[in-house]
Amino acid sequence: MSKNSDNNGHHGMMIEARGLSKFYGPFAAARDVTFSVPKGEVAAFVGPNGAGKSTTMKMLTGFLTPTEGSARIGGFDVATNRLDAVKLIGYLPENGPLYHEMTPKSLLEYLGHARGMSGPYLQSRLEFVTDKCSLRAVWNKTIGKLSRGYKQRVGMAQALLHDPEVLILDEPTSGLDPNQVHEVRNLIHSLAKNKTILLSTHILREVAVCCSRVVVINAGQIVFDGSVAQMEGQGHDMEGRFRELTHARLT
Repeated sequence: MSKNSDNNGHHGMMIEARGLSKFYGPFAAARDVTFSVPKGEVAAFVGPNGAGKSTTMKMLTGFLTPTEGSARIGGFDVATNRLDAVKLIGYLPENGPLYHEMTPKSLLEYLGHARGMSGPYLQSRLEFVTDKCSLRAVWNKTIGKLSRGYKQRVGMAQALLHDPEVLILDEPTSGLDPNQVHEVRNLIHSLAKNKTILLSTHILREVAVCCSRVVVINAGQIVFDGSVAQMEGQGHDMEGRFRELTHARLT
């Protein structure tokens, strides 16, 4: 355990975005995005489609290099200390990058080995994710032939495989039927006891059920950062408040 990481335990911020911006020519996909998520918190990252949610999550996980600003995971700078940061992260991308010709078993074994896992530890983690993500029925089926719901569960399993401290989940219930949504919510609840979770969604009902905190992004900029109670308060329901915060804001 490095000193850097030990120190982090004291101020407890597991996810930090500091002035993150991503420009494509004159277009800002994200502009000066700053927020942090302390250890053990489940935070929702919400906004309309195209608001910059996925762009920000890709910068936090090191998949995308910011034009400006920095991202830190567990105190490690994602750009300069990438390997240490990535060890702490389980990332479920939107429409996860699954290898369609592999089976859940072969994909997860491959990813486990790529992360330096082996032997009984890898086996026990494979058992855990198979059980938690309900994959036993499709364990040896080709991923390309699985339903959207099962593909999403395989994506969740790869995010959880190495027992990361931080989970960054981009639309984790996207494309799931109501029963599967319920299962994923329960899974997030059970994981929240000892993980720090940032999940993006555009389903506000999910926020109230799963999260204690809400960060709202609109047109690439943070427009709200507070508790679920604050978001619901001020005489509004959450949907009304969301519309007010994200309504045709001029940039």
